[in-house]
Amino acid sequence: MLRVRGRRLVRRLRSLRRVSDPNESELLGIELFEPSGAPLSLEERTPAGLTRAIEREGRALGFARVGITRAAPLELARSRLELFRASGYAGGMDYLAEGERHDPRALLPAAESVVVALLAHGDPDLVPLRVPRSGLRGAIARYAQGEDYHLLLKSRLLALGRRIATFAGQSVRARACVDTAPLLERELAARAGLGFQGKSTLLIAPGVGSYVLLGELLLDLPLEPTEGTPAGCGSCRKCLDACPTAAFPAPYQLDARRCISYLTIEHEGAIPRELRAPIGQRVFGCDVCQETCPFNASPSRPAESALGRREALREPDLLALLNLGSAGYRRLVRRTALRRVSRTTLQRNAAIALGNSNSREAVAPLTLAATSHPQALVREHAAWGLGELAPHLDAPALAALEACAANDEEESVREEARLALLRVQATRTVHGSSDGSSSAR
Repeated sequence: MLRVRGRRLVRRLRSLRRVSDPNESELLGIELFEPSGAPLSLEERTPAGLTRAIEREGRALGFARVGITRAAPLELARSRLELFRASGYAGGMDYLAEGERHDPRALLPAAESVVVALLAHGDPDLVPLRVPRSGLRGAIARYAQGEDYHLLLKSRLLALGRRIATFAGQSVRARACVDTAPLLERELAARAGLGFQGKSTLLIAPGVGSYVLLGELLLDLPLEPTEGTPAGCGSCRKCLDACPTAAFPAPYQLDARRCISYLTIEHEGAIPRELRAPIGQRVFGCDVCQETCPFNASPSRPAESALGRREALREPDLLALLNLGSAGYRRLVRRTALRRVSRTTLQRNAAIALGNSNSREAVAPLTLAATSHPQALVREHAAWGLGELAPHLDAPALAALEACAANDEEESVREEARLALLRVQATRTVHGSSDGSSSAR
């Protein structure tokens, strides 16, 4: 095993030395694949023949589809990204300004072709996330309910790269990219003929749908580009109308600052109050715009998710999330996409979900979190959650809110507790009760 790892390290170092880009940090993902078997025949070892072989091998490896495009800059996509950022729609995603995302050669200077692969996910029998959860259960986006797609995609892309070197009968320098690489992958997928960008801004692959994850393999090998059948959304606007937070200012435009996926994953601070209730019981991501898409009702969609399924992530226990310890957090997120968020972020999201649960059982845990959680962000959202559960509050919860409003060391928590008490008072007035406990239903 050590010798195998040593050989891989030597190949990797050799590939780095052969590339003259001075920014070594950008080259750490470059691989040098060597042929390990019989190549294609001379007649097949053409750009077109190699493309056909790569498409076949990609399907054999479990990709729903594989396409190929040239490693040329995406100038139109670059302009769209600049407009997206200039409009403020990117929110706190400052990393989108890093790197030349429109140019694959910024990641592999010798790149001539880009292989784009689609990995299907989202089992058809899963409960739609727009359906209210029962009791104290949360919702996690479908792509995050199984194995971490970064790991699976990377593994399959590297396997495909090794086969490509064998097909070509020569060394091939490559870089495997998943969505953590600075690359405009949806535009590359569309240019490779795999689908089109829908009004939700997601890639839609007719016959497969939008429940897909993308991976790319940049190659210093000339290949024949693939072409797809043009398609589009037509007059349909179901995704736009179904969005709980009205995150689409116009077709093909997304304001990430209002998007539940952005708010529950990327955004690390306090979530705007007006967007908390529409989040519902979602604690990681959102699939509403995909659940309403007619392309996802296609009978030819893959019957199973390539990522598998973890039962603990289908409808997670919100009380367990709110009280998540460090060891429990590590167990929960291990080898899953949930690694992207911190424990505090998950607890903040759980506090919101509990506030939206309309459950009396959520009062006691939120009361404890509002008064004693070590993170002010969680205390703030727990206080908000108690305000949303005003009809269910008992005397201890009211006393806790009053203590938070008067004594918490953070102004944000004190303000949230004061606002929660105002909502409790308004609820009392509506129901004509003299104390919080008698108004509970």
